[in-house]
Amino acid sequence: MTENRPSKPQSGRHSLDPHLERYAARTAGMTASEIRALFAVASRPEVVSLAGGMPNLAALPLDTLSAQVAEIIAEDGLVALQYGSAHGVPVLREQICEIMALEGIKAHPDDVVVTVGSQMGLDMVTRLFCDPGDVVIAEGPSYVGALGSFAAYQAQVVHVAMDDHGLVPELLREALDRTEKAGRRVKFLYTIPNFHNPAGVTLAVERRAEILEICRDHGVLVVEDNPYGLLGFDGQTYPALRSTDPENVVYLGSFSKTFASGLRVGWVLAPHAVREKLVLAAESATLCPPTFNQMIVSRYLATHDWKGQIKKFRENYRERRDAILTALDEHLPPGCTWTKPDGGFYVWVTVPEGVDTKAMLPRAVTARVAYASGTGFYADGFGSRQMRLSYCYPTPERITEGVRRLAAVLESEMDLARTFGNVGTRRIRGPQTPSPDTV
Repeated sequence: MTENRPSKPQSGRHSLDPHLERYAARTAGMTASEIRALFAVASRPEVVSLAGGMPNLAALPLDTLSAQVAEIIAEDGLVALQYGSAHGVPVLREQICEIMALEGIKAHPDDVVVTVGSQMGLDMVTRLFCDPGDVVIAEGPSYVGALGSFAAYQAQVVHVAMDDHGLVPELLREALDRTEKAGRRVKFLYTIPNFHNPAGVTLAVERRAEILEICRDHGVLVVEDNPYGLLGFDGQTYPALRSTDPENVVYLGSFSKTFASGLRVGWVLAPHAVREKLVLAAESATLCPPTFNQMIVSRYLATHDWKGQIKKFRENYRERRDAILTALDEHLPPGCTWTKPDGGFYVWVTVPEGVDTKAMLPRAVTARVAYASGTGFYADGFGSRQMRLSYCYPTPERITEGVRRLAAVLESEMDLARTFGNVGTRRIRGPQTPSPDTV
């Protein structure tokens, strides 16, 4: 009977985790976010959290939504609570095409795959295209959830810098040339063109065609992640990259920022051949996305003034954006700089030399304010002088108070640096696994 017993790990050393030697090699890049470790403290009501990108759902018509949910159960409960297709509910896919048309995208519902949030779509795309050692080009900084997916599939990230107008085409071309000359295989460019997370900048319209041309010339796919595209504060929508190059762009969308994040409904729009593999990947990951959640979203889109609701969200977030920019200007010490977003959820702050935002974070939480340090948004250990501030959830008054507290902590850190000299910043290799408070 001994031959049927599971083999024991062969190791002479003791470990707190008896499964340590059983894990796949790809788990080596999985490390916990420092924000997650502090979340229990940062979520206390006395702490002003500028860390998490949680949508402010106070403007949603909850009474109407609760009645619609009850109607779905009463009228279509046997369908809503049953297994569905990995492709997604057909009527919702048609509605998604109508939404994408606002950004110039012409799409057929058959090429839309509904996912459990756009994070699932990003994970599937990475799984389909990336072998271990393949290269993904991404903006520096980049979305922490994307970096986690790339690490999980052992892809290597090459960052390309942005300026106030988004990804810089010349630097993208240089990065592709340099990577290819080194014999490394680039699979795709991952980009958030509108109201970037975490940088808050938007890719200039005149740069979009050039970036697409560069990627085509190098045989590189483009993965366009666009959860914030309808949240421009002046109501402007930018032309999606997908709208001008449908055969070389995979588009990721989500209802998490424009409706309800807790429903976890997103989608992928892909070229037809890629669509087939995405459906197979979805089947292996979840069998099918929740039909009930999709029907809730579909009923909301069909019966509610969802465009008017997005307008309310934009006004809400614009008020908070104005509050944080005013507070930063009034309270942050000299030497600090920050982006000025015209949509979305985030401001990206750079602090003076000698201040390490990762090392400062516990002291900030002690002072009852939290933020996301910049190191989590780079795969190569940079970002120690940056932080992401999220203004989407707190009230304008809380935002002002949070920035005031943060400024006092920064002043103290700068005093220490002036007194004892610059302390070498610590680079943390590899992305950090995101949690809901960091996305």
